[in-house]
Amino acid sequence: MRIITKKAIVLFYMKHADSKTALEEWYSKTHKADWNNFAEIKKDFKTVDAIGNNRFVFNIKGNQYRLVVIIIFKIKMVYIRFIGSHALYDKTDCKNI
Repeated sequence: MRIITKKAIVLFYMKHADSKTALEEWYSKTHKADWNNFAEIKKDFKTVDAIGNNRFVFNIKGNQYRLVVIIIFKIKMVYIRFIGSHALYDKTDCKNI
């Protein structure tokens, strides 16, 4: 999968160093993936949830952080839309970002 953009991940873990390993693992696994549907994502990430509008939320670092992406399966693109704490995620309308 092609991920747009890794810079968002790097900027986040520069501020939240404890998330670096988990985010780098997510990036590596996602970059190598060739997903065609939600079931295939679920095989790689057991805790991923579909939240509608082509958006998926990943638990990062034992659910301490959340990562929301848009995935367009047809063109194999992953767009990072949100990275933040679980508390901030709960306050954000991630279905529409």
